[in-house]
Amino acid sequence: MTGVGVKIEGVTKKFGSVTAVDNLSLEIKPGELFTLLGPSGCGKTTLLRTIAGFYYQESGAIYFNDKRIDGIPPHKRDTGMVFQSYAVFPFMSVFDNIAYGLRARRVTRHEIKERVMNAIELVRLSGMEKRRPDQLSGGQQQRVAVARAIVIEPRVLLMDEPLSNLDAKLRVEMRVDIRRLQKKLGITMIYVTHDQEEALAISDRIAVMAKGRIVQIGTPWEIYHKPASPYVADFIGVTNFFECRVVSQTENSVVVLFQNRELRLRASFKNKTERVVASIRPEALRLKSDMGDLGGKEEPVFSFKGKVLDSVYLGSSISIICEAEDGTNFQVSVANPVREALIDEGSTIEVVFATDDMSVFPVEEMVGVKNG
Repeated sequence: MTGVGVKIEGVTKKFGSVTAVDNLSLEIKPGELFTLLGPSGCGKTTLLRTIAGFYYQESGAIYFNDKRIDGIPPHKRDTGMVFQSYAVFPFMSVFDNIAYGLRARRVTRHEIKERVMNAIELVRLSGMEKRRPDQLSGGQQQRVAVARAIVIEPRVLLMDEPLSNLDAKLRVEMRVDIRRLQKKLGITMIYVTHDQEEALAISDRIAVMAKGRIVQIGTPWEIYHKPASPYVADFIGVTNFFECRVVSQTENSVVVLFQNRELRLRASFKNKTERVVASIRPEALRLKSDMGDLGGKEEPVFSFKGKVLDSVYLGSSISIICEAEDGTNFQVSVANPVREALIDEGSTIEVVFATDDMSVFPVEEMVGVKNG
């Protein structure tokens, strides 16, 4: 299998008066594992089903490489689809479930056997080809669904929340297998999920969606560490927000009053603004007593104090909930804690961070985010 590029140009899909996908454009590279990430109702599954041909858009175009495919029936688009529900045939064996698409394409019996057995081996179900779905675990059934999708050798593999019905430990195992399989086959995969950790773990690139539009496209590192908006910062993982007054502003930086002290941050705003929101991840904050080297960073550092409200032990980390001098609540995440890391309620701590780890946004962009 070889992946193809997917190009979406100005696609809009409506259901009555509701716009599910709103004039959306993006390009997916050949052989890329590209994830559509967002909350329920953001349009990610609608977009996936429009690519598959199950929905037809009101406007826009969809291309595989340079060929426009949105006028082609779903069964001729050369895509494979894995659904949230396993959608395996309950009275067919594993072999027959996987062979179903090949038989519909009138592939020879010899080739069917060869391709099905190869697919079974790829998804690690060897020796189970004669079992029925009711003799399989949920994870094994989902592997059957994946094998059925890849055995037809599609140009694009579409996955719609494929792991959401599995337990947490199995989801982690399956996402590793899906990533391994995708890279081995070199197939272009478009993956839909609402699970931020899953998206970060599995993707080459991620498109974060909201209200039928893409709000940011980037690598997992870019999406997490350099969010384009408070919405992305808040949706991906956990972050701390601090509202600050602007002291001065240049083309590439802004000086804000942060915890009653001036702090210069890298930022580029289209317009002058009087108030901003600063965002920093809990793990980017270090206890000054255990500062270390801030991960080898050489950027300027800044410190401030907080009163401990609670300290939650999570095994691999401790989450310390604090109140800053301006009354803002924030979290500090201490990794690989020792017993002494547990801090009493009411204590005062000082935290340190590299200023490059803090993102800053105009306060107007906080509308609809948390209490913004």
